[in-house]
Amino acid sequence: MRAIGYTNVGTVEFLLDKNMRYYFMEMNTRVQVEHPVTEMITGIDIIKEQIKIAAGEKLRFKQKHIRLRGHSIECRINAEDPDTFVPCPGKITGLHMPGGPGVRIDSAISCNCTVPPYYDSLLAKLIVHGESRGEAIARMAMALDELEIEGVKTNIPLHRKIMQDHDFIRGKVDINYLSKFG
Repeated sequence: MRAIGYTNVGTVEFLLDKNMRYYFMEMNTRVQVEHPVTEMITGIDIIKEQIKIAAGEKLRFKQKHIRLRGHSIECRINAEDPDTFVPCPGKITGLHMPGGPGVRIDSAISCNCTVPPYYDSLLAKLIVHGESRGEAIARMAMALDELEIEGVKTNIPLHRKIMQDHDFIRGKVDINYLSKFG
């Protein structure tokens, strides 16, 4: 980033093969939808920092100052059929959001709002943090059980299955992982 003079927040994406070799994919000059995971394990509000940089302030951190703590998981809650992944627009008729320590939900949905068929079917991002992967998985499973969205089909049942899957719990997933649920 220094070599190209980049001075703002961005996301660099890589692929990792089975031999632990990294391959550059792309650089996005914006914050990714998954940024809450990074915020939860670093304690840094990335959006606030991006706004400060855009206003001309210097970045307050160097990579060596950033400490990772714990484990975080994000589930994208979509208005879609959990088996076919087909979008399911409609009216949300009931809603209960989870909460508690280590649970974050980013959403703008409300009861009686309409999910249109024209856009991304994302309803909410459910993010959890725990001191370990096991704690984060348990916290996510509990948050998914508390989350209720009525009136439209959602992929919540799929996320619940994933949190109970032995391969996922052991971290044994790859690019073909979701095909086992289809």
